[in-house]
Amino acid sequence: MRLKRASAPSSDHATDTLSPRATRVAEHLSTLVQIPTVAPASARPLTDDEEAIFTRHRATMRELYPHVFEAGEESLTGRAGLLLHLPGASDERPIVLMAHQDVVPVPEDWAAEGWEYPPFDGVIADGRVHGRGTLDDKGALVVMLDALEELLSEGWTPPRDVWLLMGGDEEQHGASAIAAVELLEERGVEPWFVLDEGGAVASQALPGLKKPLAAIGASEKGIITAELSVESLGGHASTPPRESAPGVLARALVAIEENPFPVSLHDISVEMFEDVAPHLPIPMRTVLGRAGKIRGPLARVMPRMGAELAAMVRTTAAITMLQGSPAQNVLATQAKATLNCRIAVGSSVAETLAHLESVIDDDRVTITVLEGSEPSPVSPTRDDVRWHALVDAVAASYPEAVTVPYVMMAASDARHVARIAPATYRFSPLAMDKTQREAIHGPNETVEITSLERGVNFYRALLTGPALN
Repeated sequence: MRLKRASAPSSDHATDTLSPRATRVAEHLSTLVQIPTVAPASARPLTDDEEAIFTRHRATMRELYPHVFEAGEESLTGRAGLLLHLPGASDERPIVLMAHQDVVPVPEDWAAEGWEYPPFDGVIADGRVHGRGTLDDKGALVVMLDALEELLSEGWTPPRDVWLLMGGDEEQHGASAIAAVELLEERGVEPWFVLDEGGAVASQALPGLKKPLAAIGASEKGIITAELSVESLGGHASTPPRESAPGVLARALVAIEENPFPVSLHDISVEMFEDVAPHLPIPMRTVLGRAGKIRGPLARVMPRMGAELAAMVRTTAAITMLQGSPAQNVLATQAKATLNCRIAVGSSVAETLAHLESVIDDDRVTITVLEGSEPSPVSPTRDDVRWHALVDAVAASYPEAVTVPYVMMAASDARHVARIAPATYRFSPLAMDKTQREAIHGPNETVEITSLERGVNFYRALLTGPALN
């Protein structure tokens, strides 16, 4: 494999043709990508080295966005979170805009993983910014802050209070965001509108759809991370029992995969299909245009069309980690498996556990819930001014896109805010093709610089549009 290396930031002919504004936004993102803000997996306090990295990240944001931080009142939340209050002309109906500072880790041997450029060099090349966090979630963080910096430098005053919630450990269950929500509650803040990461302006999103799809999360699935364990006496591998702990556990895992959760098509998914149907060729247009009338058959067919569509219509269970004997000739005294479930909107933690217990049907298998959160409430869409504010902002920045609601299948810090906010949406105003979406949490994460500039346009349109003013 030939590994391309470049200093960060670098430039090429593609970036030479960009506007000064687009170049500036790209350089801001490159600068922040070079600060490896990886939050530790456990809930322990940050080490001195980790604290220094997040401190440098906050200091760099202050340098890049002086008008934002001069206008704002800062509060540190949790281990590394930042809550910034921008007072507006009114404190009624406040807005919360969110993005997280932390990123997922990268293997020490990142080249072997397939990275084209070093993941924390923030290389600018081929009209893109390359590196960990460019899509998740520093790209969204930068376009949000750049839009606010522009507006404030022009003398703009927010018509209503704006709160910026910049989590520090979203990738590790979001303790910083939880602390920020508690602080908002203490101050009596009741968010009227919340926007966090989630959907994107996705190309190659649906078969036959030639236009990009601006998918805005109106809800998100719940989560259960559970540990399945089986105890045994152990002993020497030369005299194995008829049933071993790993064998019992293996049968339980097979039962889970062979007995998936029931399917159903939620109202938000029906709305998504009906809204996108006019832009699809026949027969897809005919079928999806009638999604509300054929939701039962449609829900049963979708799992046969791929993992993404299957996840839209049911709770999912993924086996992620396995543990057994510590040696090749020793019987396991305990076998463990980690199960990550994403709970469909309309279901619950209790229903998910009941299904698992029913299909396993073995008292020797213990299920321990390590983390659990219910699906988020569904935010208003078609008939609500806040939804139309988002639709209008997409139209101003990506006029070629079709805007639809959807249920977000991953988790975000927004789930912690949703319990105090009646309208919580999940959308990053960045263009992503299928390859880019697959690179999130993987090698070669990258964002187009032209998309970053469009993201700034999105936030400007959102903040200055009539719906939120």
